[in-house]
Amino acid sequence: MCFLRRPGASAGWIWWRMLRQVIHRGLQSFFYKLGLFVSRHPVFFLTVPAVLTIIFGFSLLNRFQPDTDLESLVAPSHSLAKIERSLASSLFSLDQSKSQLYSDLHTPGRYGRVILLSKPGGNILHQADVILQIHRAVLEMKDGRSSFIGHQLGGVMEVPNSKDQRVKSARAIQITYYLQTYGSVTQDLIGEKWESEFCKLMHKMQLDHQDLQLYSLASFSLWKDFHQTSLLARGKILVSLMLILLTATLSSSMKDCLRSKPFLGLLGVLTICISSVTAAGIFFITDGKYNSTLLGIPFFAMGHGTKGVFELLSGWRRTRENLPFKDRVADAYSDVMVSYTMTSSLYFIAFGMGASPFTNIEAVKVFCQNMCVSILLNYFYIFSFFGSCLVFAGQLEQNRYHSIFCCKIPSAEYLDRKPVWFQTMMNDGHQHTSHHETNPYQHHFIQHFLREHYNEWITNIYVKPFVVILYLIYASFSFMGCLQISDGANIINLLASESPSVSYALIQQKYFSNYSPVIGFYIYEPLEYWNGTVQEDLKTLSQGFNTVSWIEQYYQYLRVGNISATNKSDFISILQSSFLKKPEFQHFKNDIIFSKAGDENNIIASRLYLVARTSENTQREAVELLEKLRPLSLIQSIKFIVFNPTFVFMDHYGLSVTMPVLISGFGILLVLILTFFLVIHPLGNFWLILSVTSIELGVLGLMTLWNVDMDCISILCLIYTLNFAIDHCAPLLYTFVLATEHTRTQCIKNSLQEHGTAILQNVSSFLIGLVPLLFVPSNLTFTLFKCLLLAGSCTLLHCFVILPVFLTFFPPSKKHHKKKKRAKRKEREEIECIEIQENPDHVTAV
Repeated sequence: MCFLRRPGASAGWIWWRMLRQVIHRGLQSFFYKLGLFVSRHPVFFLTVPAVLTIIFGFSLLNRFQPDTDLESLVAPSHSLAKIERSLASSLFSLDQSKSQLYSDLHTPGRYGRVILLSKPGGNILHQADVILQIHRAVLEMKDGRSSFIGHQLGGVMEVPNSKDQRVKSARAIQITYYLQTYGSVTQDLIGEKWESEFCKLMHKMQLDHQDLQLYSLASFSLWKDFHQTSLLARGKILVSLMLILLTATLSSSMKDCLRSKPFLGLLGVLTICISSVTAAGIFFITDGKYNSTLLGIPFFAMGHGTKGVFELLSGWRRTRENLPFKDRVADAYSDVMVSYTMTSSLYFIAFGMGASPFTNIEAVKVFCQNMCVSILLNYFYIFSFFGSCLVFAGQLEQNRYHSIFCCKIPSAEYLDRKPVWFQTMMNDGHQHTSHHETNPYQHHFIQHFLREHYNEWITNIYVKPFVVILYLIYASFSFMGCLQISDGANIINLLASESPSVSYALIQQKYFSNYSPVIGFYIYEPLEYWNGTVQEDLKTLSQGFNTVSWIEQYYQYLRVGNISATNKSDFISILQSSFLKKPEFQHFKNDIIFSKAGDENNIIASRLYLVARTSENTQREAVELLEKLRPLSLIQSIKFIVFNPTFVFMDHYGLSVTMPVLISGFGILLVLILTFFLVIHPLGNFWLILSVTSIELGVLGLMTLWNVDMDCISILCLIYTLNFAIDHCAPLLYTFVLATEHTRTQCIKNSLQEHGTAILQNVSSFLIGLVPLLFVPSNLTFTLFKCLLLAGSCTLLHCFVILPVFLTFFPPSKKHHKKKKRAKRKEREEIECIEIQENPDHVTAV
C-alpha cells in the first residue's frame, strides 16, 4: 500500500491523515470482531441483559421511595440565602415568635394559608362575621398598635387624600397560620396531620359559604402537587410507549415480506425500555429517591437509544445479501457502532458534566447521574440484546422465512397459482426488479421517497433561495428569543397545573402582587440606636419601604411623650421599663435581644420588617431588591442581613440553572476540538460544531418566545438538545465529507440516502411519543413537551433542509476527487488502447 502525496501537502499533514485512517480502521476492525462475537453467541447476549433487568426490576418495586424535600431539589445547593437563614435562626429562635403577626420569616416551617375572595364588586371587609367564623381571632387589630397589613389585603382601595394609607375596601384577605414543630419528628407528623385537616376544613367551609371563594395552601401542598405530576403522567407515558412501538414497527416494515423487519423495530424499542428499567433499579439500589423531574429520562433515553437501533437496521440494509448472516451482522456493527460509540460518549460527557459538583441544583444533578447510567446501559443493551435479535432475524432472512409469520416463503411458481391477497402477504419481491438488484432494500418506502423525490427537490436550484430565507427567519427569531431569556425561579412551573397550589399562587399574584414578600431585616451586632447618625442611617436603609419596626415606634413614642433618650442608659432603661410594658408594644419584645454585663444592659441584635411596593412581576422585583440590599450591608456602617424564605429559591437561580448547560456545552466543544485532528476529516467536526450551535441557540430562543422559563427542566432539555443534534447530524456530516462523488450535490444526496431513513424514523418516533404529554395537566410536562418538540423539530429542519442546501455552497470541495477519477479513467483508457494495439485480432473477434 502506498500513499500518494499531493503537490503542496506537507509531511505532517500526511502523517495526520495516516494516523486518522489507522484509528478509524482500527475501530471498525474492533467492532467487526465484536459483531462476529455477538453473532456466534446470540443466546448468551440475549439472556444476560434479560436476567439483569429482572434482578434490578424487582429492586425498583421494593425500594421505590419519593423525595419529599422540594427545597433541596430545586433551590440552589450553595446559596448565600441559606447561610443568612442559619444566622437568623441562631439569633431568633422559633419559640420567640409564637404570637407574631409575621411569625418566623427565617423558616417556612409548617403552616396553613387561606385567601378569602369576595364576589366581583364585593368588599371583604364587610364580611367580618364570616371571616371570624372561619378564624375566631384573625388578627388582633383592636389593641391600637400600628401595623402594616397591606400585603395581607388584596384588591385594596384607599381612602382618597389619606396620609396614613387608610383602607376603604378590599377584595380579598390572606390569613396565615404558623405551626411550631421545633424540629421534632413527632411534632412534625402532628403538624402534617393538622395541615391535612386544615385543607379539608377549608374545602368544607367553601361548601358552607358560597358567597366567598376560599383558596388554601399548606406547607406540604407544594411537594404534594409536585409529585402529583408523576401520578397524572403514568397512563400517558404508557400511551406514549405504545405510539413509539407502533411507529417503530411501521417504519421498519416493507412490502417485501422477507426483508421487512417490523419485529426488529418493536424489539428495538423494548430494548430501550428494559435498559431504562435496569437503570432505574440501579438508582434505587443506591438509595436514590424519585422526583417528578425524572419523568424526562424515558424520553431522553428513547431518543438516543432508538437512533442506534434504526442505524443498525440501516447498516443491515447496506450489507450484501449474498454474505452469511453472521458476516452481515459484523459488517453492520463495523459500519454503525463507531459513530454510535462517539455520540454515546458525548452524551456521557455532557450529562457527566451536569452531574459534577459545579451543578448547583440538586434535581439537575440527580437527573444527570441517572442519565449517565441510562446511556451506559443503552449502549450495552443495544450491542448485546438488540444485536442478538438482529442475528436471529438475519438467520430467518437467510433461510427465507416470513418476517411476520416465521413460515417458509413459497416459490414463485407456487405463488402464481394463489389468490392476490395471498401473493401480497407472501410477496418477497420476486416480481420486481429489486429482486435482481444489488440492494433490494432500496424499496423501503422512506428510502424510496428520499431517493426518488425528496433529494431531487431539496437540491433544486430554485428551492435553495427559499431555504436561505427560511434559515434567516429561523436565526432572527432565535436571536430575538435569546435576548428575552427569563429565569424560572417560580416554583409553580414544576407543579400540576390544576392543583390547589397553582390556583392559590395565581390568586395571590393577581390580588397580592402590589407588595413584595415580608423581608426580615436583621441587625446582628451591637448598635448605638440612640445616636442621631445611626437613626439617619436606618431611615436611609428603610427608605422606600413600608416598615414594621420597633425602632420607629419607639422613636414616635419618645416624641409623643416628649421624652429625651440621647444616651445609652436612658435609651435602654425607657425601652425596657416603659415602652415594652405597654400592651400595644409588647409584641416587639421578640424583635430585640438584650444582654446583661454586670448592671449594664446592651442590645446585641434586633430585627424589623420591610415590605416594598412592587408591580405585577413580584418575583423579578424581589430578586432585584435582594441584589440591591445585599451590597449595602458591605458598604454601610450598620451590619445587617435580609432574608425571606423565598430568597432560598431566588438566590443566584439564573446562574445556577445556566451553569450545567454551559459546562456541558464547553465539555462537548472541548472533546470535538481535541478530536479535530483524529477524525477522518477535520471539516466534519467543524460543520458539526456549527450545526449543534445553530440548533441549540434555535431551541433556546424559540422556547423563550413560547413562554418557557429557564428552570431545571428546560436546562436539562437544553443539555439533551446538544447531544440529540450531534446524534443525528454527525453521521450525515461525516458521510458527506468523506464522499468521493464528483459534486457536493451528489455527495449530500448519497448522505441523505444512507442516513436519512434512520434519522426520519427516529425523529418521527420521538415526536409522536411526545404527543401524550400534551394531555397531562402539569406545567412540568408542558415545559418538557415544548422543549423536546423544539429539539426534535430544529434537528429535523437542519438535517433535511438547512444542511443539504448549505453544504452545496461551502467546503469541503470535491474537485480533487473529480480530478482523481478523471486521471484513473484516462489511465484505464490508455491501458485499453495499448491492449487493442498489441492484439488487433481482439477487435475482429468482438
